[in-house]
Amino acid sequence: MKQIGKDDLWVKMFALQNEVQKRRLAATLALELGWGGITTVEKLTGTSHTTIRKGIQEIQNEEEINLKERIRKPGGGRKKLDLKDPTIMVDLEKIMDENTAGDPMGSLKWTNKSTYNIANELNHKGHELSPDTVGRLLKKMGYSLQANVKTKEGGTEPERDNQFRYLNKQVKDYIKKQDPVISVDTKKRELVGNFKNTGRTYRKKGEPEEVNVYDFLTKAIGVAIPYGIYDVSENNGFVNVGVSYDTSEFAVESIRRWWDIIGKDNYPNAERLLICADSGGSNGRRRKGWKFFLQKLANEIRIPLSVCHLPPGTSKWNKIEHRMFSFISMNWKGKPLINYETIINLISSTKTKTGLTVLARLDEKEYCKGRKFTNDEMEKLNIQIHKQCPKWNYTIEPWKT
Repeated sequence: MKQIGKDDLWVKMFALQNEVQKRRLAATLALELGWGGITTVEKLTGTSHTTIRKGIQEIQNEEEINLKERIRKPGGGRKKLDLKDPTIMVDLEKIMDENTAGDPMGSLKWTNKSTYNIANELNHKGHELSPDTVGRLLKKMGYSLQANVKTKEGGTEPERDNQFRYLNKQVKDYIKKQDPVISVDTKKRELVGNFKNTGRTYRKKGEPEEVNVYDFLTKAIGVAIPYGIYDVSENNGFVNVGVSYDTSEFAVESIRRWWDIIGKDNYPNAERLLICADSGGSNGRRRKGWKFFLQKLANEIRIPLSVCHLPPGTSKWNKIEHRMFSFISMNWKGKPLINYETIINLISSTKTKTGLTVLARLDEKEYCKGRKFTNDEMEKLNIQIHKQCPKWNYTIEPWKT
């Protein structure tokens, strides 16, 4: 049998013909191909078996058609489903009103039911249609398949805007007066051992690095909890890698280590320190332990510690995320974190064209979870709440001696 494909000139010419010409052309090719020709032509052109057989009958009967006249009689062709069954749109609309998600004021809607389930419901109501037909009707009604979009950032818009304006103003003021501004956060906890790390690296073909099939904690050497401090002015960072738990005490200890190793040398005349942090986690605004241990740190280094929290759901705007953590992730992608030394070395070797440098240290102290703080302990804090967005901004002053 003659071989013919979709790129064949004949198939391309087929699309340019009118209805009768297509029918007769498809019939001619089917006859030329012989056995199985009708099926082959149907797949190539989308013309149905019935239409091709009709074309064959016309050719065999030498029927003449005047192509100058209409191909179909007025009103010919398949009637639209909503015209044949007017109530189907009413029933479909009822189903969608009960199962529609999203913004009711928007012109584009989506449904949490599949076209198969909707078709079944309509069939139970006496309508006959397929899931594909349901999809076409939904599109006509303004529905579409959509994925989730991250747009909700928590809090009302005026609150978020005011907080970001205030935070930016504070950062500029601190930098202008050469006082340190740091962005802090905890990077995702990692299992230490011969486990798969996402990403790919260049290796000789057929020689991938072999790692454990399962990421079981029982097979791990331990866990690594990287708490980062990014210096906004100096464009350098410090990562304190913990081995136990991400507690508020661990978070403040990480800031203390940054100050002792880097901060006090870079800012010998600092009169205050600004900390930009997320609203949740070990440095969350509601964490009593966070404020308790910051008071201890303020007493030790003898300068006020101001904290500006980013509004809930806006952690992606925290500078440490896209100025330091993202580059650490790229630097160790595809490399198993087989031991703590490897982790420290990979973090410390992170550099960028803009001059970012990172120093990492291992913190082997065991931090305890679930510590309770009494009201008396919290009342002793020398904390000043800011007038602007008070739930997100405060300063902890050292106790006077």
